[in-house]
Amino acid sequence: MGAGKVVIFSDEPGWHGKALCQAMESIGLEPQFVSLSLCAFDLSGNQPRIVIPGFERLPDAAFVRGVAAGTLEEIVLRLDILHALEILGIPVFNTGRAIERTVDKALTSFLLRQHAIPTPRTWVAESTQHARIIAERELDGRSALVMKPLFGSQGNGVIKVSTLDDFDAYMPPSGVFYLQEYLPSQTDDFCDWRAFVVDNQAVAGMQRRSQHWVTNRAQGAVCEPIGDDAGLYKLAVAAAAAVKIDYAGVDLMRDAAGNWTVGEVNGIPAWQGLQRVTGENITQWVVNAFAAKIEQRAACAPTE
Repeated sequence: MGAGKVVIFSDEPGWHGKALCQAMESIGLEPQFVSLSLCAFDLSGNQPRIVIPGFERLPDAAFVRGVAAGTLEEIVLRLDILHALEILGIPVFNTGRAIERTVDKALTSFLLRQHAIPTPRTWVAESTQHARIIAERELDGRSALVMKPLFGSQGNGVIKVSTLDDFDAYMPPSGVFYLQEYLPSQTDDFCDWRAFVVDNQAVAGMQRRSQHWVTNRAQGAVCEPIGDDAGLYKLAVAAAAAVKIDYAGVDLMRDAAGNWTVGEVNGIPAWQGLQRVTGENITQWVVNAFAAKIEQRAACAPTE
């Protein structure tokens, strides 16, 4: 495709940033890193203006590699920048709406259920009384619950609740209870699966094994390649479609009957480990889909 200046929104480019730059430059794009925290609105003139450092005019497209943590107002403003770019006709990959749908575990779980995607039974509430009633019913000595932060990643802040004493001893810092049924392992160790979906196609997958029930790679899990599993990949694609996202990392588990179930959909997923384990050039898959979105938007743009 022809040269186009694009922005990669990221605060810590690292391996992913270097890989994205190389892949984008190989197809004629000119990427530049910018933190969303440095962007602003200038609404002093007749037309609204988005200020992006290093860009005298709006970029031809935006690739979202990261949205840094911050206060509620800071996060809202950063997402507003993404929404505004789309309103002005700039392709955004992944969109602000898609990131909102996936960073919020409650909304992700709601959408998965709405689209009949198999997923663990889940309850989300602010009321401690409401949450305790659920815990009393579910913690019957035969099962457990997993409590997760509504916003979080890499297994941080995830705890297993096996008794009412466990429940009473822990109050979520956010004041929101996200409770999910615990799916026990069918083997001596613990494992889950990650499928990477790009533009409605599963391009790679791996299994994560751990001696701990939290199986994120960041928590020490060992990653292993998997073969082509039509059921796993079909479900991962359906989960990504349910949240309407350009690219995603879909986490899956097996229930007691051995059936696939979707745990989470990650809207800003890492893929360094997955690419190393599988040998699949995931970066190129992602960048090709990004370029296709740019070309599609250009084809739909009104001519002078």
